[in-house]
Amino acid sequence: MVTLQKGDKAPQFSGKDQDGITHTLLDYKGKKLVVFFYPKANTPGCTAEACDLRDNFERFKSNNYELLGVSADNAKSQSNFKNKYEFPFPLLADEDKSVIQAFGVWGPKKFMGKEYDGIHRTTFIIDEQGIIDEVISEVKTKSHASQILK
Repeated sequence: MVTLQKGDKAPQFSGKDQDGITHTLLDYKGKKLVVFFYPKANTPGCTAEACDLRDNFERFKSNNYELLGVSADNAKSQSNFKNKYEFPFPLLADEDKSVIQAFGVWGPKKFMGKEYDGIHRTTFIIDEQGIIDEVISEVKTKSHASQILK
């Protein structure tokens, strides 16, 4: 499913967050960037994942990491999700799926016997030069921070 791999250049993305602020890869040059893609705001797995990242946010900051969450939810849903759980990082409202498709995380999924297209929960760790340092496709939602900060 995901074609991007460790050592690849990260896509030059551009997307708006829950407040309409545009974020691009260039905004994060010189910092390590964790871009985590999740299927839907305010669902149990996505909430567990984002809350684990929130709870470890100071560890990320002290290691020169920035975090950016991405889903296809609209800005209002992302804003509600961010405010409800007090996330200290932006959430891109990628309704046109341009960022999702640039990273190759949209595709066929199965749930309870039904097939449909959706976001594959995947995290990309991008280094200070914009190179993908790691791709995590087997995300452990309740302990995701420890997968990244190992």
